[in-house]
Parts: sequence; structure tokens; C-alpha cells
Amino acid sequence: MSEQLDARGLSCPQPVILTEKMIEQLKKGKLEVLVDTDTAKENISRLARRKGWDIEIVPEGKKYRMLLNKE
Repeated sequence: MSEQLDARGLSCPQPVILTEKMIEQLKKGKLEVLVDTDTAKENISRLARRKGWDIEIVPEGKKYRMLLNKE
């Protein structure tokens, strides 16, 4: 099952904190994170990779759809 976290409109570090809580709850699976700043995109990317999650970033105008996956 895929989960979604909408962190658009939030200032760092809020998107990172929310993402970290979600990936710790899930342990594995799929998580879609929506962000609207480059800073949030970069910080969440680093967090996800450090925690062992694969990540794909899909730009959508000035926003990003971040697809995290861990088997």
C-alpha cells in the first residue's frame, strides 16, 4: 500500500521531520511526499537515502512529487 504526505507550504525542517516520522512508522513500502521548495526536496532526499530508501523525484512545475520506496 502507498502512503502520501503533503508537505507543501511548510517551512524546513517541518517537511523533513514529518517524512522521518512517516518512514519510521512504515519501516518499508511506498511513500509519496509532496513538497514545494528545493530545500525540502534536497533535505528529504538526503534523509531518505541515509535511511535506505530509494527515491525518485518528479518535478511538477515549481513543486515536486517525491516517490520513496523500500522493499
